[in-house]
This record gives sequence, structure tokens and C-alpha cells, in this order.
Amino acid sequence: MTYLGALRASLAPDRVRGAAGRLESLKTGSFWNRLGTRFLPFADAATDDLPLGRLLRLSLFQISVGMAAVLLTGTLNRVMIVELGMSASLVAAMVSLPLVFAPLRALIGFKSDHHASLLGWKRVPYIWFGTLMQFGGLAILPFALLIMSGGGTGPALVGHLGAAAGFLLVGAGMHTTQTAGLALATDLAPDHARPRVVALLYVMLLIGTMVSAIVIGQLLANFSPTRLVQLVQGAAVLTMVLNLTALWKQEARNRLPAGKREVPPAFRQVWAIFIARPKTMRLLVAVGLGAAAFSMQDVLLEPYGGQILGLSVGATTWLTALWAFGMLGGFALAARHLGEGHDPHRLAGFGGFIGIFAFLFVIFAGPLHGVLLLKIGATLIGFGGGLFSVGTLTAVMAISDDDALLGRTGLALGAWGAVQATCAGLAIALGAFARDLISAAAVAHDLGPSLDGPITGYACVYCIEIALLLCTLVALGPLVRSSDGGTANVAGRFGLSEFPI
Repeated sequence: MTYLGALRASLAPDRVRGAAGRLESLKTGSFWNRLGTRFLPFADAATDDLPLGRLLRLSLFQISVGMAAVLLTGTLNRVMIVELGMSASLVAAMVSLPLVFAPLRALIGFKSDHHASLLGWKRVPYIWFGTLMQFGGLAILPFALLIMSGGGTGPALVGHLGAAAGFLLVGAGMHTTQTAGLALATDLAPDHARPRVVALLYVMLLIGTMVSAIVIGQLLANFSPTRLVQLVQGAAVLTMVLNLTALWKQEARNRLPAGKREVPPAFRQVWAIFIARPKTMRLLVAVGLGAAAFSMQDVLLEPYGGQILGLSVGATTWLTALWAFGMLGGFALAARHLGEGHDPHRLAGFGGFIGIFAFLFVIFAGPLHGVLLLKIGATLIGFGGGLFSVGTLTAVMAISDDDALLGRTGLALGAWGAVQATCAGLAIALGAFARDLISAAAVAHDLGPSLDGPITGYACVYCIEIALLLCTLVALGPLVRSSDGGTANVAGRFGLSEFPI
């Protein structure tokens, strides 16, 4: 054997071992990729054009929205009533001011669909100005609240006007940022990944809400006016940082001169087309009914556990945690099934169906003193609400995709957000009012001996929510039938076969 042949023979085993090692490495990498896609519910939301890092960075605007929601509806609500000694009715009026801008989300989404800025952006200007409004509102709120409570040197009227302006600015900024941000995310994501992207964005909103509630609660454990100012203004600065990080190099610029770009249609014309589509009105009615049904108990679940079942503050806090975990599970399941091509109307209906059983668990937990029943009910409320939210949002986006004139999803996202936010806010207020009124009548023995107790008010609200969910299923039923290729309503009849379950 020649020297060259001997050298080749001696190197052959090394080559075999090297090839085997590379093959094993490839198998290991493939295994971990499959494992991540299988067990991390949003790992497959990323695409080549929208990698996971970029998608997570874009979702930071949802963190800022969740933080602002905690401040408005939780922290400042409690601080204004307890620490600052303000009237509950005045606080309720202030906190409800952001709902004024909720119906305008459809217009905001439409404008962001067709906006032609000098720099060539459409979504970015709306997210930027929404961020500025959030920042401005949070910057002036603590000072206005201190003047309202008598802690400042100016007249109380200045504090009232400043607080009203602050709440309005934060509410307008939240609605503008979220509507344009969701529209930008759906612009960047391909059609097949949109359900997962939408679900991931709402998971980030939920995470932002949960983390903000924990952190803010710890920071205000020892309350002082100075600490309140530091906290709220720190949140304003963090809002700017999060949203600017989310926006950085996300939307491509249109480099055509503004004068040469396509002239957008009028909002009234496009809205008439959108609302005239056969599915739109029924779907928006279902969104409103379902949002009201799942939201009416938002401020009642923890008081129910404390007042009726005698749970401690820590135990009732766990109810909110279980609701959040259920919501995360609903988001994950919705993302998976919608990504596989399942009908979003049917998925939303399934969420409403679960919600009915969830509220039954909560109702029976009181008379049976079943803490476990209450925990199961709280988890199922979140799970059903997660399925319903993602399912209806995906269905609304599909309406605009079906019409070339509608063109973009901003209008559809805005319409969904407007209906959802308005109905949820009104339901929360009506639920609290109904509970107070009915419980007062029951305690005063006006409803008879069998309904003598504070549990009656809670049970009536939960029964109203069950009725609203039944109406939601009735509204969704024909949409499921039509998407399955069947007849939506044969001979004007509607029965149990039309229910979306």
C-alpha cells in the first residue's frame, strides 16, 4: 500500500465519526425545534419575515397598555377612594372617562389603514401619538389628584379639570396605541400565522397587567404622596421606553411622494361596506354580548369569595391568578386550533359554552361553601374568555380580508375593539350597580325569606351573565353554519342544531 493510501485508510474512521457526530447534532437540533414548537404554544408564531425576537419586541406596546390599565382601574381607583378620601361616585366618573374614546377605535383603525405621512409610515404615527397621549396623561395625573384631595396650593377645580384631562389622555392613548399596534402586527404577519400572533399579543397584554399589578402593589405598600408621584411618572417614562423599543424598525416606509399615493376612500363609504357584509353586524353583536357576559363579574369575583365564602385577601387574590392562568390557556388553545384552520366562530362559541358552566360553578360555590368550585369557576371564566376573544377577533379580521376595498385590518380591529371595550366597561358598571341594589333589597327582607342574604345580588349578576352567554351563542350559531358551508337559517327556524358547539 502506498503512503497516500495508508493515510486515507487511517483518516477514514475519523471521517465516519465526524459525519456521525454531525448527523447526531442535526437530530438533536431537530428534536429541540420540534419540542419547542410542541410545548411552547407561541414558538411557531414566528416566520422568516417576522422572527420571534422581532415579534416579542413589537408586543411590548401591549405591556405598556396593560400597565396603564392597572393604574387606571386598579391602583388609582383604590388610592383615590382610600388614601385620598375622594367620593366613590366622583372616582367612578373619572375612571370611566377613557371609555369615551372606545367607540372611536374603528375610525382610528381606518385612518391608520390609509394614512400617508411625509415619512412614508401609516401605523407608526398613530402609535407614536398614542404613546405621547399616554405619557402626557400619566405625567399630569398624580399632581391633579393631589390638588383634588386638598394636598396642593391651587383651587380644587384645577385638580378636577387636570384629573379629567389626564384620564382622557391616557384612555385616548391606550385605544390609539393598541388599535394601530395590533393592525401593524397583522400587517407584518402572514395569513397563516395571524391567529398565533394575535394570541401572543394578548398574552403579552395579560402578562403586562399581572406583572404591573404585583410591582405597583409592592411599591405602594407604604403609601405617600411623593411615592405616588414617583410611581405614576415612572410609569409614564417606562411607557415611552417600551413603545419606542416596540416601534424601532418595524414598519417599512413608503418612499413614494405623498402627492403620488393612492387617494384613500371616505370612512363613511368603507364603513358602510364593512357593516353591510352579511356576517359583520351579527358578529359584532356577538362580540358585544360576549364581552359584557365575561366582564360583568370583573370587580365582583374577589368580593364574592371574601364576603360569601369568607376567604382571606391572599386567597381571593389567587382567584384572579387562576382567572389569568385560564385566560393564558384559552389563548394558547385558540392559537393552536386557529393555526390548524379551525373555524373561529365555532371556537368563540365553545368559549361561551365553557363560560356558562363556569358561572354555574361560581353560583353553586356560595350555598355549598365550595371553595374548590369557586376556583374551578374562576379558571374556566378565564379559559372561556380567552377562547372567545381570540376567536371573535380572528373572525372580524377575516371579514376585511374577504373584501378588496376594505383592504386592511385596521378598520376591523378598531370595530372589534370599540364594541368590546364599550360593552365590557358598561357591563362592569351595571354589574356592580345591580349587585348593590339587589343585595340591599335582599338584606332589607324585600325579596322574601328564601332570598334573604347578600349572596342574592351576586347570584343575580352571574345569572345575567349566563343569559348573555346564551344570547351570544344564538348570535354566533348562524355564522358557524354558514362557515361550514351549510344554510345559516333554514326557513327562518333556529334551534339547538344552530348552537356553535
